[in-house]
Amino acid sequence: MSLSNEDAAKLQVLLRNEADMAFRRRAIRLLDWLDLQDGENVLDCGCGMGFYLMTMGSLRSLRLTGVDADEARLQWARRERVPANLLRTDIERLPFADCTFDKILFSEVLEHLSDDAAGLRELLRVLRPSGILAISVPHAQYPLWWDPINRIWIALGGRPFRTGPIAGIWSNHERLYDPDLLVARLQEAGFRVEHMEEATHYSFPFAHFLVYGIGKPLLEHGLLPQWARNSADRFSGARNRGSLWNPVNAFVRFQQMIDRLNDSPQVRNKRTFVNVLVKARKP
Repeated sequence: MSLSNEDAAKLQVLLRNEADMAFRRRAIRLLDWLDLQDGENVLDCGCGMGFYLMTMGSLRSLRLTGVDADEARLQWARRERVPANLLRTDIERLPFADCTFDKILFSEVLEHLSDDAAGLRELLRVLRPSGILAISVPHAQYPLWWDPINRIWIALGGRPFRTGPIAGIWSNHERLYDPDLLVARLQEAGFRVEHMEEATHYSFPFAHFLVYGIGKPLLEHGLLPQWARNSADRFSGARNRGSLWNPVNAFVRFQQMIDRLNDSPQVRNKRTFVNVLVKARKP
């Protein structure tokens, strides 16, 4: 583990409000794999609202850059005063010189690209030799309870729901990934794969729909009362006192109890997971 006990304690506070247990689990693993060191130049490619940037800035003194194609999400990051240079750009044509970054985080983005091979080649270009890429993608063989709507509909011969509140794991995605496919794409782009992990088998039923189909729109449209926002917003973990009288906190705690099953030895024998995680390096 590259994360110290102090790092782990900070992450517990920052992730206190996290209702997506798959996000929580992959965040800790990816940050550990990045092995962040003070002074490094780090890119969060597809940074969204900037939670990872805020988290990395809390753990180390870094030169942080975040890029995303969605200006509204970047504006949200600016309102949260994320400590990074934020740019709207096409990920397949990054406005950086060769070998600019020491580390790159690329979480839940590759599946959105029309040309995933071109996107990976661009990341290789801007990464320095021996630099680390930490990447996560949605698993093609995902658990039934994570997204029952798509699993059942596809089994009946339907096409995935890719837009709208019931889109689930397929939301705005071009594809999902089996581990072998992701590893092959990385190797074809020129990366050396060091670690691969399949993450999160056990989950609360309809977890994706509850968090992203209901909770996220309510939060982003300002429809939650302040007490609920303080316990549901990813950026408000430090302001949440954790009281179980708060129903949002109680729901998150119950999900955490279920998520602990993912640390049990029998998970190795499972075939369905929410994510594929990979640590890769530029030769």
